[in-house]
Amino acid sequence: MATIIICILLAVIVFLGIRSYRKKMVSGCCGSDSDAAPKKVRVEDQNLSHYPYEKVLKIDGMTCRNCFTHVQNALNSLDGVFSKADLDKKSAKVYMKEEIPDQLLRKAVLGAGYTVMSVSETRHRG
Repeated sequence: MATIIICILLAVIVFLGIRSYRKKMVSGCCGSDSDAAPKKVRVEDQNLSHYPYEKVLKIDGMTCRNCFTHVQNALNSLDGVFSKADLDKKSAKVYMKEEIPDQLLRKAVLGAGYTVMSVSETRHRG
């Protein structure tokens, strides 16, 4: 019985992997089917001294500039947040005017189609 369950799980994983690979081949690495880059969400207040809280998110799935923009837009859409994603480090620094729970940051990134692997370096600059 256990062997059957393991075989079914492996079949599901293989199916999802093939589906994901097919999607990337058809529509690009981040689901963008046009060459136009996504429009960036602009944060009016970019003065870091106005953001006393800082967190670093390690993000899985960012592979191109469009991915980078999707992640940054998702975070910058949150009220009181200014973020800077780093494609090479596959991370994003999140500067906040008020401390935002990790779960809300994770949810924003997940909504953009990416996964937060860890949240660290919480700082309060007061």
